[in-house]
Amino acid sequence: MKLIYTDSLVVGAGLAGLRVAIASKERGLDTVVLSLIPAKRSHSAAAQGGMQASLGNTIKGMGDDEDVHFQDTVKGSDWGCDQDVARMFAHCAPKAVRELTNWGVPWTRVTKGPRQVVVNAEKVTIEEAEEAHGLINARDFGGTKKWRTCYTADGTGHSLLYAVDNKAISLGIPVHERVEALSIIHDGKRCQGVVARCLITGELRAYIAKSTTIATGGYGRIYEVSTNAIICEGIGQALALETGVAKLGNMEAVQFHPTAIVPVGILTTEGCRGDGGLLRDKDGHRFMPDYEPEKKELASRDVVSRRMTEHMRKGKGVDSPYGPHLWLDITLLGRKHVETNLREVKEICENFLGIDPAKDWIPVRPTQHYSMGGIRTDKTGQNPQLKGLFSVGEAACWDMHGFNRLGGNSLAETVVGGMIIGKYVADFCQENSLEIDTKLAESFVEKLGSEIDELIDGDGTESPFALRKEMERVMMDYVGIFRNGPELEKAVTELQALLKRSRNIGLKCKKRHANPELVEALRVKRMLKVALTVACGAAARTESRGAHAREDFPQRNDKDWLNRTLASWPDEHALSPELSYEQLDVMKMELPPGYRGYGINNAIAHPDTEKREHEITEILSQLGDDADRHQRQHALMPFEVPESLMPKNERLCDTLDRPTPPVVGEESVGEQAL
Repeated sequence: MKLIYTDSLVVGAGLAGLRVAIASKERGLDTVVLSLIPAKRSHSAAAQGGMQASLGNTIKGMGDDEDVHFQDTVKGSDWGCDQDVARMFAHCAPKAVRELTNWGVPWTRVTKGPRQVVVNAEKVTIEEAEEAHGLINARDFGGTKKWRTCYTADGTGHSLLYAVDNKAISLGIPVHERVEALSIIHDGKRCQGVVARCLITGELRAYIAKSTTIATGGYGRIYEVSTNAIICEGIGQALALETGVAKLGNMEAVQFHPTAIVPVGILTTEGCRGDGGLLRDKDGHRFMPDYEPEKKELASRDVVSRRMTEHMRKGKGVDSPYGPHLWLDITLLGRKHVETNLREVKEICENFLGIDPAKDWIPVRPTQHYSMGGIRTDKTGQNPQLKGLFSVGEAACWDMHGFNRLGGNSLAETVVGGMIIGKYVADFCQENSLEIDTKLAESFVEKLGSEIDELIDGDGTESPFALRKEMERVMMDYVGIFRNGPELEKAVTELQALLKRSRNIGLKCKKRHANPELVEALRVKRMLKVALTVACGAAARTESRGAHAREDFPQRNDKDWLNRTLASWPDEHALSPELSYEQLDVMKMELPPGYRGYGINNAIAHPDTEKREHEITEILSQLGDDADRHQRQHALMPFEVPESLMPKNERLCDTLDRPTPPVVGEESVGEQAL
């Protein structure tokens, strides 16, 4: 048995994992990162549109601050998020953007004077302040009151990942590539590391560490069509689930992005619509104003995806060999804009569709995109059930996103969450010792070795590829954008049957080293458990909240369902997870549940909502008119981040001698129609 010791172990070399590793290394801790692939090929590189941070540099961002970003995030989550975490995030996002600048991210910058933009299908001219010249620019994104999505054309994730990985390289952080973690070493109370398999040699290794951080991304590949990279298979969530101790949170919360190209499902960034692109049906009609007259194409992603699906159900989709689709029209932005700010979109359309998006409409439809659920953590990123186990980014349910995340908040969460949680991970490593139990580690290595032996030497007959294909079909057909009881029950039944069959997998290739069939067999059994937590959670939640839309229960039910789903796996013979629920305390919320701003307000109110609203009114009245926004916020819901991140953020509007535009829905002031 090969043992490798370190202080801080990070599983996953995307932005979130690397940012935690950097925080550990900067504290002088030995740090090791495990990755399926070279770090610069992590899925973080696929993020196109940008990351949200309330810098307030542009005229369309004037008046933005942590309060507005926080409110947008909470409303976007459909009141499903942890508001303390949302506050921590909104406070630290500007700091993360500026830190990334110092690390070499070439943010798109503001140019002083007039510039043309497209707002609500009309070209307008906005005047950027002379003082803003050279500062970080921002674009509009869905569900936000201000333009706050910082970007580098449409390759923001690529730019960030290269800068952060280069920072990790400069610190000498080792990344063990082509290595897959397949089991968490633990004694039921304390996480001690992971057992990992080298994908090249087949060697099993025990990585022992004071802290273990899971940063493996989402679980989109349990679906048939997904914008996720093929490595986003939910294995990190499965490892926590298989401990039988650690719990997952809100696994039924799965987001579908409105504009993935047909048929391959590759994403076209929300920046297309943020920059002024339109959605059209088979008749060329711009239909979103018919459904959402105020926010139109820039409603939250879950809302736009549902409206698109409803419109196609009415027969307004464009027929194709791959099913109906709609059109994304960015031709009105002009060739210069497309080739400058939407370069990746142009290349995707050229290479995969053979069209020129500067003059041709893009065929799109909603496709699985993001996992709001993940390994449940507290505010420090640590799992409450298993000491020493941390999680960050899309792998985690930190719970910043609740039941729907805003565009631009995911890329931001990787580096903001990584920055915050990284400091807590480093604190944990410095404040806690670990009594290394080599016998315990050996038992987990032997267990995984036995699983591999059984697959290679056994007489099973099931194909892992066939099982996976069936799982993906079930999830796509029955656990999609719109859900209902009969289909969800059918999904659970069929997934349980597949899980049973997965215990009889047989391999045609008997190699123990580089063997894709063995890799698939080890993964599919774990992926099926993740799929079941999604389907079972969705079947149990008899309400609609955010991206979880039940056709048979269309109301958001705060009275009975203002809670977070927790899932654990009872034992290795079980066919479904055990579900429990963590209540969200309305009396501690800074922003009590209210109308989200889309469609009709049909929510069933929580009995404490009115009480909390009266309490907030009383608290603010006692503060008086002289209290600033920071004092008011602190009085309603104090929050903490590591001390070095607590200082207030500075913005251009704090120094400009000009009035701050008010926050008024999606429409900001400071524009003149041509």
